[in-house]
Amino acid sequence: MEPSTRNHRLLFMTVTLMFWIAMYTYVPTLSPYLSSRGLSLDLIGIVLGSYGFMQLLIRFPLGMLSDRWGKRKPFILLGMLAASASCLLFIIPGSWMWPLAGRAMAGLCASTWVAFTVMYANYFAAEEATKAMGNISVMTVSGQMIGMLLSGWMSDGFGEDAPFVLGAVIGGIGLLLALLIHEPDKPLHERSGISFSMIRSVIQTKLLLQVAMLSLLAHCVLFITMFGFTPLKAEALGSSGLELTLLVFAFMAPHALASMFTASWFAPRFGNWVTIGTGFILSAICTVSICFVHNIWVLMFTQIINGFAQGLHIPLLLGLAIRDVNPQGRATAMGLYQAVYAAGMFAGPFLAGWLNESWGLNSGFALGGVFGLMAVLLCVVFYRHDRKKMIQGVLK
Repeated sequence: MEPSTRNHRLLFMTVTLMFWIAMYTYVPTLSPYLSSRGLSLDLIGIVLGSYGFMQLLIRFPLGMLSDRWGKRKPFILLGMLAASASCLLFIIPGSWMWPLAGRAMAGLCASTWVAFTVMYANYFAAEEATKAMGNISVMTVSGQMIGMLLSGWMSDGFGEDAPFVLGAVIGGIGLLLALLIHEPDKPLHERSGISFSMIRSVIQTKLLLQVAMLSLLAHCVLFITMFGFTPLKAEALGSSGLELTLLVFAFMAPHALASMFTASWFAPRFGNWVTIGTGFILSAICTVSICFVHNIWVLMFTQIINGFAQGLHIPLLLGLAIRDVNPQGRATAMGLYQAVYAAGMFAGPFLAGWLNESWGLNSGFALGGVFGLMAVLLCVVFYRHDRKKMIQGVLK
């Protein structure tokens, strides 16, 4: 690898880390923070769900726009700016509409992730797309983990507004660094932008649609649990800020570890659908088990397994989303993929918040387990279909 290319990747990965740190410095304390401001569980569900709802609306159009322009960097700059703005909106006192606006702005920020993933893939050869997505998944999880680990410490030491202030500062620094990012030159055949016929072809890509549906269910579970109501469960069990930090680490460290080896070790040995399905089985069991937990340390154990399980399927689904798509259509494909799973970010916490308000906090975790089992059934269907197709190909 040329030194210049290595430096470009290093700078890009640094900005990626700061992007996710800025967005996740407050996530573990968000639901307790909203509760302390007097919001009911159903209103907390609406605020949490607005993050996914915003992405559901704009991720796919943003991906198409990026492909039409043939540019990624302007969207990355927009994302870093939105990361800082979203943090600042949370700390405006008064109406619950300010936290709603802050979380919706975070949804705008996350929507620009389309440009991040595709631009990073452009630093690699087309056949290395899965490897590139594996690398950037590790940076994603690492940034999320650093941000979430800082959250409890900042909140305990400097007040409940401190994580939001830190996120705004990190987002601002990331914005300055993003100005220095080099956007790789595109081959001549890609510079005209994606055509509408190509958009139609991308939308009809079978593998893309399959993994998008599975990712929707995965994000329902994720945003009901660690990125949603698990911190409230921990608070109900009497956890301190330190214990909340340990809970985050218990989830994110195995998640990062699994992400490093999913594409390179698990999938080649066991196959894509088996690896993904195993992740969903473990995740469903761990999510349902939260209903029966009465000790913070047992809750941490469930999150160790759950984090590892989600690290098995989420990075692999991301890589498969663009595997069968031409390079010039990848932002459109990624926009569609991320828009579909954003529906899970919205529907998961929204439905769980409604159930929690009516039936208690554990009902939402039971719903998350149902979503996980639905994904397992889909994996079985996709596995059987692919196996049948492979056997027919051999017989011919």
